[in-house]
Amino acid sequence: MISLSEFDILRLLTIAREAGAAIMSVYEGDVAVEYKEDSSPLTLADLRSHQVILERLERWYPEVPILSEETTEQAGYSVRKDWPEFWLVDPLDGTKEFIKRNGQFTVNIALIQESRPVAGVVYAPARDEAYYGVVGQGALKVSRDQPPESLVRRQRPGSDQLVVVASLSHHSPEVDAFVAEQRRKYKSVELLNIGSSLKICMVAENSADVYPRFGPTMEWDTAAAHAVAAAAGRRVRNYRTGAELSYNKENLLNDWFIVE
Repeated sequence: MISLSEFDILRLLTIAREAGAAIMSVYEGDVAVEYKEDSSPLTLADLRSHQVILERLERWYPEVPILSEETTEQAGYSVRKDWPEFWLVDPLDGTKEFIKRNGQFTVNIALIQESRPVAGVVYAPARDEAYYGVVGQGALKVSRDQPPESLVRRQRPGSDQLVVVASLSHHSPEVDAFVAEQRRKYKSVELLNIGSSLKICMVAENSADVYPRFGPTMEWDTAAAHAVAAAAGRRVRNYRTGAELSYNKENLLNDWFIVE
C-alpha cells in the first residue's frame, strides 16, 4: 500500500487542478445536459474531468485501482471487495450547481485504505480554492495565489452561537427539524446553504460548526472531503450509530451522517 509518510499530496492537488481546468473549458461555453438512469445529470465536463483524473492516476499509481462515479459498472462488489486500497473519485461533485453556474462544484479525489479515507483533495475550480489533507499529517486550504493556511480545529467561540451548513439543492425536512432543535439550545443559529462537498470543508475550516446530511449521498460524494475533515481533527459519523462513515460497502450509498 501507499505509505502515507511518503505520500505527495501536492501531486494529487495538481491532478485535481488539471481536472478543474477541463471542467472550466466546458463551463465557459454552452452546457449540454444528459441524464443517467437514476435521473442524475451528466455533462461533458463530468466526462472530461473523469478522463484527466484516470489518466494521471494510472500514470503515477498504476498498482492502485480506481473507483469513479463514472466507472461503477466496471467495478462491481465482487471485483472491489478485496481491495486494501483504492482511489475514490467524483470528477464533478455538484453537477446541479455546475448547471446553475453558481461556482459551488468540486473535483473530489480520495485515497481509501482499509475502508477509511486517509488522504484527499477537494478542488473548486470556479473559485480556484482547494482543500487537501492527509490523516495524521494535517489539512490545508489554498485560495488562488495565496499561501496555504492550516486547518486546525478550534473550539466554538461560545455556547450560545452555532453555524449550521446544509445542502443547497437537496432540501430535507429532517434538517429543518434538526435546525429547529438547535434553535432551542442556542441563542443564535445561522443556517448556510451551500452546494457539493464544500459543506464538509466548511466544517473543517471552522466557517461552520456542524453539517447534518439527512438524505442520500454516495461514497464518492463524501470521501475526499471526509479525508480533509479527519485530517483537520473533525469527525464524519453515521448519524444513527455514531460510527465513522466507512467506504467500499457493497451498496455505495451513504447512511445519514453528521460532520462536526
